[in-house]
Amino acid sequence: MYDYDLLVVGSANADLVIGVERRPAAGETVLGSDLAVHPGGKGANQAVAAARLGARTALLARVGDDGHGRLLLDSQRAAGVDTAGVLVGGAPTGVALITVDPSGDNSIVVSPGANGRLTPADIRAARSLRLLRASRVVSAQLEIPLETVVEVVRNLAPGSRFVLNPSPPVPLPAEVLAACDPLIVNEHEARVLLGESAGPVPEDWARALLGLGPRSVVVTLGAAGALVADAEGTARIPSVKVTAVDTTGAGDAFTAALAWRLGAGAPLAEAAAHAARVGAAAVTKEGAQVSFPTAEEVAAL
Repeated sequence: MYDYDLLVVGSANADLVIGVERRPAAGETVLGSDLAVHPGGKGANQAVAAARLGARTALLARVGDDGHGRLLLDSQRAAGVDTAGVLVGGAPTGVALITVDPSGDNSIVVSPGANGRLTPADIRAARSLRLLRASRVVSAQLEIPLETVVEVVRNLAPGSRFVLNPSPPVPLPAEVLAACDPLIVNEHEARVLLGESAGPVPEDWARALLGLGPRSVVVTLGAAGALVADAEGTARIPSVKVTAVDTTGAGDAFTAALAWRLGAGAPLAEAAAHAARVGAAAVTKEGAQVSFPTAEEVAAL
């Protein structure tokens, strides 16, 4: 019996968001909206998204001993996430600088801060190991050091499932790729991982990524939906048509929902279809964590 449906190991950032009519060119200054500060970071986002859907969720991360760190901890606890694995101190809390244009598309620059101090030793610590061994599914991203993600893979409990969104993308060691079930990428991440071997269509990317060793692959395609692939073949997952307000965090909501449904025993395509609905609901509101839907809101959509 697992204590948690999902353990998220990853980043926790304060999102500093400004709306702009267009992004500035090199050397150019543009005026934007008032600055809004939201709790964010791929790891923290995924944990809140899963908890909002009803998953028993825990977060393993590091934040600074500062106002942004307290904002993040308050947001996690308000959503029902177990924060026993959130370490405090070592550096200021990570910050993401986000511009959002009128179509809802965003551009993001991240200052890792404390996220970069989440070390393999933190994963080997007794409290972290207890969380890993008590979790049905473990999800990670790459806004924390790659060697820390490697340590997560080496300490997975027998029978648990590992989900990875390699963002920002870097070449992955074979032992990490072999543990992924699934590896979740967007078009940019797929092309970075595949390099010149990337084919012209998403089905080609998925098959090539499977050849690198993951047990399954999910390619997110924005408004075009998603593509899932495993040893049984590939399948397209249609998108849900909504009016996008802000796409910040939508990929994290998708990943969290997918990981939770897979842990509950859903087939890959079914879990991805549910995740697409969750991601669609998230883009209809501004912000990241504040936009994540409850199960009731997803059902209404």
